[in-house]
Amino acid sequence: MAKPLSGPVTWQTIQAEALRRIRDREWKPGAQIPHEAQLAAEFGCARATVNRALRELAELGLLERRRKAGTRVPLNPVRRATFQIPIIRQDIEGRGLSYSYQRLSQAVEPISQPVQALLDLPPERELLHVTALHQADGAPFCHEDRWINLAVPGLENADFSKMSPNEWLVQNASFSGGGIEFFATEADGGMSDLFDCPQGAALFVMDRTTWAGPLAITAVRLTYAPGHRLTTAI
Repeated sequence: MAKPLSGPVTWQTIQAEALRRIRDREWKPGAQIPHEAQLAAEFGCARATVNRALRELAELGLLERRRKAGTRVPLNPVRRATFQIPIIRQDIEGRGLSYSYQRLSQAVEPISQPVQALLDLPPERELLHVTALHQADGAPFCHEDRWINLAVPGLENADFSKMSPNEWLVQNASFSGGGIEFFATEADGGMSDLFDCPQGAALFVMDRTTWAGPLAITAVRLTYAPGHRLTTAI
């Protein structure tokens, strides 16, 4: 039996739960998922709320929706990432909320093994590792955990105590491609404290890598507070 969602039921929390079910193979590749009316009854919300959550997942290539044939998990998902790169600050302000930013840590560190594999860099390479918190109306909105290649031009002059790496890279780094992955996870003790949410609450997570030709620019993990998400970010 499905576990009830933590906190208010919004299209974002339904989307995060759908992503978790896809990731954990509760909804298997090729299988039809429950109808919108069934999901609305399960989550205790309007059918339109479920529709929006599933529609956005379909636009990302993570679900296939066909009229009169229902909605299925594709056998070979195609993640449709666009390169119209938004800035988190602008996303927050576009919602009519006040934006604030806090750098949590910054250091040049040996590359971690997962990031080394993502960026295809030598294991001995050092990168700039920055963590930061984006806030909306004083409340946590998004945690940014980013590794930046020290070869990125102009990086030595960047001041991430005042401007987020997300915004600085959008303004200063040319890019030609990258990769993106969306999934849902449950808040552990650290994220629960950071976002002031219950442990186990559904969080929307995005991992992204960005390149300029053969030059790896950055790898970032963006973790959103319950009820928030952003489609893509450099």
